[in-house]
Amino acid sequence: MKIICIIPARYASSRFPGKPLAKIAGFPMIEWVYKRALRVEEFSEVIVATDDQRIYDTVNSYGGKAVLTPENLPSGTDRVALVASNIEADVVVNLQGDEPLVSPRLLSQVCIPYNEENVVMTTPIKRITNNNELKDPNLVRVVVDKNWDALYFSRSIIPFYRDAPEKEWFYHYDYFVHIGIYAYRKDFLLNLARLAPGKLERIEKLEQLRVLESGYKIRTILTEYESQSVDTEKDLRKVEKYIKENHIEVESSHEVM
Repeated sequence: MKIICIIPARYASSRFPGKPLAKIAGFPMIEWVYKRALRVEEFSEVIVATDDQRIYDTVNSYGGKAVLTPENLPSGTDRVALVASNIEADVVVNLQGDEPLVSPRLLSQVCIPYNEENVVMTTPIKRITNNNELKDPNLVRVVVDKNWDALYFSRSIIPFYRDAPEKEWFYHYDYFVHIGIYAYRKDFLLNLARLAPGKLERIEKLEQLRVLESGYKIRTILTEYESQSVDTEKDLRKVEKYIKENHIEVESSHEVM
């Protein structure tokens, strides 16, 4: 089975323009992400899919591989699908370019379920362990069935525990937060990119709901990985502080779990 990793990296982020090139401990963020993906033994190839010449040149400058894509693609998934369509592969991992401390172990784990023929898409989830996390409106929650396939994703707290005080919900039930890393069978990914957004996706602004609305399943992978994605300059400073305090190098295999 051939598995490739594609990292979509767009320059014109509304909240943080030029984010992939922002320096963390002296290296651009996209290099941190790329070199951690290189440590995953299952990956035959790691590629950055970008709409910007500056990002393309930066990736090439440290020996990485990048592909230029049109600027007008509607999403990172479309960018990944376009690049994947020209590469022979069985499974494609979509790794966001704002996860500089992504766990190579987790990237390996999202590939494991593809030993099962019926699995077409996977994504990680993590247990919520405190009330602040449960109520954080920036986090996406997910509920799963007995096979660990996702039933629904929402920015709201789900499920609603009718007979317990909200502050005690996570003591009575396992609540999960979604981590935005995806893997797909290549043929499924190419089909997904052709599907129109559904009503739930448009309401919640969650692209993965397109999959569920269209009748497909998403296998979730339980992890202890604590995502440290960078959405703002404040996030960038927080990650850089962690890197410096823990003496992490850009070539390091350090696991942040």
